[in-house]
Amino acid sequence: MSTDSKPAISYWHLWTDADGVSHQTRCTMTEFEKAAIAQRAAPQWIGAKTTDAATVFVTVLPVGWIGDWHENPKPQWIIPLSGRWFVESMDGQRVEMGPGEISFGEDKNTRNVAGKQGHLSGSVGDEPAVLMLVQLETRPPLASPCRFR
Repeated sequence: MSTDSKPAISYWHLWTDADGVSHQTRCTMTEFEKAAIAQRAAPQWIGAKTTDAATVFVTVLPVGWIGDWHENPKPQWIIPLSGRWFVESMDGQRVEMGPGEISFGEDKNTRNVAGKQGHLSGSVGDEPAVLMLVQLETRPPLASPCRFR
């Protein structure tokens, strides 16, 4: 991509539809403006900013770790730093991700369907999955995939 081309950054969005079923949709952020991030800094592509209280931390999924079905505790960006991990939504779609692939999880208000509620996640492969999470305080809208453009 040349320095003059507006970027397109993809991410997976785990969301809940109006019937309470979680889904994953491949989305793309394209709303970038070229500007300096600080005084005397060279212009760069800056995406739309989210202003919200946030908690940032790193978590490590051990080799072979698989959690129980659950909803995301808060809307959260999940950024793999090393290793690989997976997310399976209630509709049966399983997505595996590693470094350079990001996910936004906000599967709230799901309903129990055949013992599945929210999503299932775990590590993949023979090394732990190291994930950085950025949890937001704002509650998600219902039935709204790809809310970050």
